[in-house]
Amino acid sequence: MAAIYANENFPRRVVEALRALGHDVLTSQEAGRANQMVPDDEVLRYAIEQSRAVLTLNRLDFFRLHRDTGGRHAGIIACTRDDADPVAFAGRIDEMIRSVEPLAGQLLRVVRPSI
Repeated sequence: MAAIYANENFPRRVVEALRALGHDVLTSQEAGRANQMVPDDEVLRYAIEQSRAVLTLNRLDFFRLHRDTGGRHAGIIACTRDDADPVAFAGRIDEMIRSVEPLAGQLLRVVRPSI
């Protein structure tokens, strides 16, 4: 399963559901890096140091960081926020991860399903 670093804006219930699916998820709160206004490039740098893919709702900034780094990172999973069903949201993330492992250098886009 994937080693993931969840950006501080990521829903806790989705993190818990990903853990239940077997993923190793470290949150910014658990890492002592929450509520500090950490810039996105530092979030990515920390994830790289920890050999973890970033899980974020901050899509556009991380799309840019993916381009700027030339894909030299442990992975970026950029999601469209979906609070309707955290378990289903985690399932979509899990499915995407399983379809492309290894995550290193990958930019994954997980979008909310259309209604």
